[in-house]
Amino acid sequence: MSAKAATQVATKVLVVDDDPDIVELLEYNLQKEGYFVETASNGKKAIEIAKDFVPDLILLDIMMPQLDGIETARILRQTAELRHVYILFLTARSEEYSEVAAFEIGADDYITKPIKPRALMSRINALFRREAQKADPGDEVTIADLSINRQNYTVSQGEKSIILPKKEFELLFFLAQSPNKVFSREELLQKIWGADIYVLERTVDVHIRKLREKLGEGYIKTLKGVGYMFTDQPE
Repeated sequence: MSAKAATQVATKVLVVDDDPDIVELLEYNLQKEGYFVETASNGKKAIEIAKDFVPDLILLDIMMPQLDGIETARILRQTAELRHVYILFLTARSEEYSEVAAFEIGADDYITKPIKPRALMSRINALFRREAQKADPGDEVTIADLSINRQNYTVSQGEKSIILPKKEFELLFFLAQSPNKVFSREELLQKIWGADIYVLERTVDVHIRKLREKLGEGYIKTLKGVGYMFTDQPE
C-alpha cells in the first residue's frame, strides 16, 4: 500500500453508475489506492446507500434510470449528514449547461468520459489534499451577528441557524476570513474550486447570489469589474 493510501485507509467512496463495466473499473482502481468502496446503479439506490454508508466522496453519473445524477446530487445536498460530502460528476454529458447545473447544485468537480483511471485518481487525491491544506478546522469567524464555524460547518446569524451546502460554506468562510478585502472571480475559483478544476466564472456569481438570499444583501458587496468583498460593517 502506498504512503497516500495508508493515510486514506478509512476514506469511503460511493460509485454511482448504471454501466457495470465502469463501476467495476472504478471500484478496482479506488480499492488499489486504499479507498473503501460501495456502489450503486441508479440515483435512488445511491441515496439509500449514502445515508447508511456516509461516504467521503461520491462519484456520480448523470444519465441514470429512476433518478438522474443532477437530481440525486440535489437531494444529497439537502440531506444533513451528507451535505458536506464531496461530489464528483463523471459523465458522458459534455454540454456546458450540464456542467453549469452540476456546479450550481454544489459539485466539487466535473469530469467527462471516457475515463482515464490514473488522471481520475489524481483528481480525487487532489480533492482530499486541498481539504488537508485548508485552515485549521477549529477556526471560527464572528462578524456582527454572523458566526461561522469550520469545525462543524455551522453558520448562525443571531439566534437563527443557517444551513449551507459545502461550496457555499467554503466560499463564505474564505471571504469572511479577510473582511473588506476584494477578491476577483478568478481568485475565488482558484481558492474554492482549485486551479486543477475548470469551473465557469458565473458559478461564483450563482453561489454569491445564494449566499445573499440566505444571509441578506448586506454582508457581501460587489465591486463592478473587480470582484466581491465581505464587509465587517453590514448594512
